[in-house]
Amino acid sequence: MPPSDSLREQIIAQYDAMSAQLQQAARYVLEHPEEVALVSMREVARNACVQPATMTRLAKFLGLAGYDDIRAQHAAALRQGSDGFAAKVRQRADEGSERGASDTASRMLEGLSAQLAKLCEPDSLRRLEATAARLRSARKVYVLGLRSSHAVAWHFHYVMTLLGERSVHLDGPGGTGGDALIRATPEDVMLVISIKPYATGTLELAQLAKEQGVGIVSITDSEVSPLVALSEQAVFCPTESDSFFHTLTPALAVSEVLCSLLAEFDRPKTLEALQQADEHLLQLNTYSAAIPRRR
Repeated sequence: MPPSDSLREQIIAQYDAMSAQLQQAARYVLEHPEEVALVSMREVARNACVQPATMTRLAKFLGLAGYDDIRAQHAAALRQGSDGFAAKVRQRADEGSERGASDTASRMLEGLSAQLAKLCEPDSLRRLEATAARLRSARKVYVLGLRSSHAVAWHFHYVMTLLGERSVHLDGPGGTGGDALIRATPEDVMLVISIKPYATGTLELAQLAKEQGVGIVSITDSEVSPLVALSEQAVFCPTESDSFFHTLTPALAVSEVLCSLLAEFDRPKTLEALQQADEHLLQLNTYSAAIPRRR
């Protein structure tokens, strides 16, 4: 359960005016509302990798008397909602570092399940629908995702190529990936995938496309992501994992949902395109036929 809408909107509105340390604290507050409501300021600061004094400075920057005001608003919002997330936070605090290595797989999969369920919330579904509608309206869809986000971008592009010729993957040898934008027009849309730490090349290409009049839609990880200011529509994906690295599973799920929504817009045309793809792959003998194993 998030804090009051006014506080959340205030943090987002003032985010760009904050110092780097305040931004780090503010982002953690935005992304961990249950934790802010339930644990001490020192623990929140430690988890956000800032000094406790930074949390106090954040509160004062927002015009509050102190950090307790931030915590109080989060606690009030939490009391109005269910205790599901609260129970998980309390359980984690009680367990501390006692858990064994054997729990890692279970916790990671449970976490992914919760993250995917969060994508089913009404606001997320509205964003998915609006993003799909914007992609549908485009003459061409340029797809951009660098470094870890490359896998999500490539998968979206691959599925879209089975549906037609509108998708252009901005990925080329020798740094030529952005060359395809030479012929981009305001009739086109760019789907950009990027999570923190945001690749500089991604932001630069997205900015260039926007300056050319190309519409920008994004799959990103936060309402304070630098892609939000560039995007007409944005879908937010959690990336936290019970491991040492970010998870891309929610972002990949969003890309698959977008592909399905685009396919559903014109089912007869989709079926025709898929049939054509099947026949072509069959001629190429792309996939092996199942062969019974000898006993």
